[in-house]
Amino acid sequence: MTFDFHPEAEAEFLAAISYYENCEPGLGRDFAMEVCSAIQNILSYPTAWPLLGEGIRRCLTHRFPYGVLFSIEPERVHILAVMHLHRNPDYWKQRR
Repeated sequence: MTFDFHPEAEAEFLAAISYYENCEPGLGRDFAMEVCSAIQNILSYPTAWPLLGEGIRRCLTHRFPYGVLFSIEPERVHILAVMHLHRNPDYWKQRR
């Protein structure tokens, strides 16, 4: 199975990498690796993650307060958000 990012999800992922890298050199890379690990887990076990509603699931990262929100499409996983868990939880709902 493959995956792709909603354009806004990719932008927030890259912005978070930049933010963490500016906080401490190497931390942005660590964040990117955590999100990539979450995506690999999603691809391996797409239905293992809890439903948030309407076919949207969330996989949490381990080290950072982020969740990867996604839908399972016929031939791919579509990542809708790389969401900080302490911010507005509904901002991504208009994405598809």
